[in-house]
Amino acid sequence: MPTSRAVQESLDDYRITASVDILALLEQIQLQRALVTLSNAEGASYTTLLCGIDTRLGVISFGADGSDDAMQAVLTSDEVVAVVFLDRIKVQFDIDGLVHVRGPDEALNARLPQVAFRFQRRSAFRVQPLSSNGPVAEFRHPAMHDMRLSLRVLDVSLSGVALFLPDNVPAIRSGVRIGQCTIRLDADTVMDVGLVIHHITPIHPDTRGVRLGCELTHLQGHDRSLQHYIHQTQKRRSALTG
Repeated sequence: MPTSRAVQESLDDYRITASVDILALLEQIQLQRALVTLSNAEGASYTTLLCGIDTRLGVISFGADGSDDAMQAVLTSDEVVAVVFLDRIKVQFDIDGLVHVRGPDEALNARLPQVAFRFQRRSAFRVQPLSSNGPVAEFRHPAMHDMRLSLRVLDVSLSGVALFLPDNVPAIRSGVRIGQCTIRLDADTVMDVGLVIHHITPIHPDTRGVRLGCELTHLQGHDRSLQHYIHQTQKRRSALTG
């Protein structure tokens, strides 16, 4: 059997602790009206919908039916877990402080989760910029220092960024480190960072280029502005979809 430390390290691959990433997941669950199953250690489970997110009070709300025996059984336990599938990817988080709110707006209220698990190997929730001709990453080509590049940002997370490298630009190898890069996401979010190129993947034959999957390094001082950009982009995208 794996040791508890090995299990812990394995879970770390899926753990999400940044509040902006957790909030984005919750908003996606609510927007998609994804079914949420609340289960306790005794095996009782109740399936419902996430119907409210109050960041000011730090509370999330689920639909409730006081006459449902399954819901009452779940309420008897102090250890409740929520499981939901988004695009066939399992998302799980603990439910703390679960209470049944009676009245005309009957609901199950709980505290906003501090930790969530998204069971796909991705360190953070990614968003795609709303404008394809806006966000760019600027740096010198690692093999041709006289060549300055301005590559379109395809998506961004708290720990990484994906860039589009056109096929008319000399290739960049996987594993290359770029010490100085300026990423311009919008007028208020400009970051001087480092990059590590981890993955180079084709997108589609018609796109005439490849996707560079990069790790962000030397983010000191930019974490908060990056969190704000990701959160605002997700909110605007959700509003447009709605």
